[in-house]
Amino acid sequence: MQHDRRTIRDGLVVGFIGYVSVALFYSVFDLLASRGQLYTVNLLGKAAFRGLRDPSVLMFAQDYDMRAIFAYNALHLAIALLIGLVVTSLVGIAERTPSRVGLVRIVIIAGFFVTVTIAGALTTPIRPLLPMWSIVAANALAAIVAGSYLLRRRPGLWSKLALAS
Repeated sequence: MQHDRRTIRDGLVVGFIGYVSVALFYSVFDLLASRGQLYTVNLLGKAAFRGLRDPSVLMFAQDYDMRAIFAYNALHLAIALLIGLVVTSLVGIAERTPSRVGLVRIVIIAGFFVTVTIAGALTTPIRPLLPMWSIVAANALAAIVAGSYLLRRRPGLWSKLALAS
């Protein structure tokens, strides 16, 4: 029972860290591109919830749609929390069953690529403003920051996952 609570708590924290990491990445990305800190989340919210698909329209200044921004953030947070719960569940399996470490490692790595691929596919219509490299970088940052948290919370985890055959 204690393992289940720990897995759920760590999963929610890992997911939240991933969510915040991606949000901060795109805030800085937008700031450096001189577009305003909410540009990308506004764009994603409009694309996901308002049907905005014409990239030529996106080249012009867009008013912020706070409902779309909120809805997109809620969706992004829910997905990030789910991913955090899945990852920590997999880590828990690896900790309890050393014979499954290799499989867990492959599933976690594959999950990263699946996440990036799905995000890339869903944002294809707005690719001129949301380059693929930014999706990879944002998700890599989230994985590194959230993974660092998990490694600190679970001493010996790195040697179990990275060094096990």
